[in-house]
Amino acid sequence: MTAHNNGRPPEAVYIHIPFCTNKCFYCDFNSYVLKDQPVMDYLHALDREMELTVQQTPPGVIKTIFVGGGTPTVLKPDEMAYFLASVRRHFPQWDDNIEFSMEANPGTTDIEKLKVMKEGGVNRVSFGVQAFQNELLSGIGRIHNVDDVYRSLENARSVGLNNLSVDLMFGLPNQTVDMLRESVRKALELDLPHYSIYSLKVEENTLFHTLFNKNKLPLPSEEDELEMYLLLMSEMEKAGYIQYEISNFAKPGMESRHNITYWRNEDYYGLGAGAHGYVKRQRHINIKGVNPYNEASRSGLPRLDSFEISEQEAMEDFMMVGLRMRAGVSGSAFQAQFGKTLEEIFGAPLHKLLHAGLLEQDGGTYRLSKQGILFGNDVFGEFVGLLTEV
Repeated sequence: MTAHNNGRPPEAVYIHIPFCTNKCFYCDFNSYVLKDQPVMDYLHALDREMELTVQQTPPGVIKTIFVGGGTPTVLKPDEMAYFLASVRRHFPQWDDNIEFSMEANPGTTDIEKLKVMKEGGVNRVSFGVQAFQNELLSGIGRIHNVDDVYRSLENARSVGLNNLSVDLMFGLPNQTVDMLRESVRKALELDLPHYSIYSLKVEENTLFHTLFNKNKLPLPSEEDELEMYLLLMSEMEKAGYIQYEISNFAKPGMESRHNITYWRNEDYYGLGAGAHGYVKRQRHINIKGVNPYNEASRSGLPRLDSFEISEQEAMEDFMMVGLRMRAGVSGSAFQAQFGKTLEEIFGAPLHKLLHAGLLEQDGGTYRLSKQGILFGNDVFGEFVGLLTEV
């Protein structure tokens, strides 16, 4: 078996900050309302996890760091400064072109905090905007309004942070196709390098799930949702953005390199409460609760679970995540990672999907067709458990 990632040390870091000002109605992420949380204790625990992690698996030159949540920007400026210094201490070697992203909520990013972020090395900020209609925002439990969006982006630019992205959502309760059209128009007027646009999924353990079960969640019809997706794809394309992944659009060269690490099934460190990591064919999940995580970090790595990924499972993952990208999966990358050809392992489903018009082939590369983008889940489903059921 060939060594995963050619034996190189991980070059990507994900760090989870689990605090939020409040819990959004659709959110099933590992996040906790900030009030009365032991934030500094958490940042110390995170510092210890980083220390133990790099002892166990020394890092290479770091190419991407992504701080997600929760809402990392609820940290106060002094907490933020401590946190960023701690990252730099344990991962000291950074690529000259490092992409250091932090998720932010509009309204939690005053100038002082953004300055601390920039000084600490953050050079890309992703704002959770979701919609440009205040009534939709309050209906999904967001506490910012549209004015906060403009102010936050202006603040970021004023401290020299220009690599900005916003998240939008479609398929929201009471959202019409026209509302989405307006949101996409307003988002494009901002002329940002990158946009992520997701459809709402009703996840278990959320307020929306409870309402949905009581038939009290007025979601758009399937036809409207399809129309929304087609609309946003065509508007983004018209504006010169490349749909480099099912839900992500960028100006050429401004794709999120951190996410591409996941989609190429490459190694990354996962740090913080509830974080997932993938290093040397070993996946792990950290303890989720803040206090249990803090406690566990005192005596070792705060793991909830970790498990070997078999070669078969790694191959399936390679296909499922790789096909999310418009560039598709490359036969040579597959061969480099596994020492076998794509065709000998996945010939049958690949031919079936080509025949159905959901994939297209270009030399040794397979990618979603226009039709395949709309039926992505059917495509990925063909590879789930295909090899591991034996």
